[in-house]
Amino acid sequence: MYYSELKPHDIANGVGVRVSLFVSGCEHACPGCFNPQAWQFNYGKPFTEETTQEVLQLLRPAHIRGLTFLGGEPLHARNRSAVLELMQQVRCALPNRDIWCYTGYVFEQELLPDKNVHPLLAQIDVLVDGRFVQQRKSLNTRFRGSDNQRVLDCKASLNAGRAVEFFP
Repeated sequence: MYYSELKPHDIANGVGVRVSLFVSGCEHACPGCFNPQAWQFNYGKPFTEETTQEVLQLLRPAHIRGLTFLGGEPLHARNRSAVLELMQQVRCALPNRDIWCYTGYVFEQELLPDKNVHPLLAQIDVLVDGRFVQQRKSLNTRFRGSDNQRVLDCKASLNAGRAVEFFP
């Protein structure tokens, strides 16, 4: 897996001060995407064990609320194993940190039916789903780029077998 950016202090992509990892590789190619350079799977830097250690170190300070995965597409099949491994290491080392994930996939249509993605969904606290739609772009939607996207309680959604909104 490659990544385009690692932000040590992000307040835009989830509740509280967060560490954000922008994973490379996306096939959605949403018009108006804020990060089109990350569509290429080999864009940026290789994600290595050293990167994992850096992420864990950045998450340690008490003021850091959690880790956010963005893209590119963190839940693309080519990124899943590396993303899952990092999520599991964060859960083990820092169980009090939450995990957010942005995805262009829609929970009920593309993620819930795909059992291969369930191990990742089980690690995610908050999932922002749906492709960015330029015609529906809104500056009034908290944690979303367009108003078709949803902020979901991922664990509750998995348990219910349907999307359950998250209200911070």
